[in-house]
Amino acid sequence: MKTLKQSLKIAKRISLGIVLFLVVYFLAAFTLSKITVNTDADKQEKEVAIYIKTNGVHTDIIVPIKNDIKDWSQEINVANTKTNDTAAHYLAFGWGDKGFYLDTPTWADLKFSTAFNAAFGLGNSAMHTTFYKAIAENNDCIKIKVSGENYQKLVTYIEDSFRLDETHNPMFIHATTYGKNDSFYEANGKYNLFHTCNSWANGALKSANQKAAFWTVTDTGIFCHYR
Repeated sequence: MKTLKQSLKIAKRISLGIVLFLVVYFLAAFTLSKITVNTDADKQEKEVAIYIKTNGVHTDIIVPIKNDIKDWSQEINVANTKTNDTAAHYLAFGWGDKGFYLDTPTWADLKFSTAFNAAFGLGNSAMHTTFYKAIAENNDCIKIKVSGENYQKLVTYIEDSFRLDETHNPMFIHATTYGKNDSFYEANGKYNLFHTCNSWANGALKSANQKAAFWTVTDTGIFCHYR
């Protein structure tokens, strides 16, 4: 009986600890995401149009496939997509947990092990790329004009997110779970509760000296500064 009481006491303390952690976590996520950084961003001549796009959960950074600063087609080959559509003009980048990307095509396919590994940084990461012929601006896809200098900083941030092979090229992942214009590559970094796909996208905006949240784990934490 004494052992049972001790076990219940320990279980209660653990449960209380988890509840308190979640309260603090969500409170911090909400509060810190409302704080804007780079409020006087990019006063230089704005030469390059980029976009932020959300599917309601995840934020992508969309850039021109090719301009005077960067030709992404030299590293992200459209031949790695099902359509091999060379008419595309834009390329989207979305960093995230590899297990989520490759093993969870729909929420119905989500496994506890995938979610657990992602939440606690136990899995690997991947870069999801998508080719677009045109970009439609709306409430979920917003254009941002940046200077050439700041676009170069964004390029460097994205480049540094890729794992490279011995020839210094991004490491392509063979995957069949996504659309016809998508491809995946091995990425650096670990997805976890404090550094999500949206944290990465927010960091991309920070790197280019654009408006961003102080810290966010959600797409709304990014878009509230632009909508």
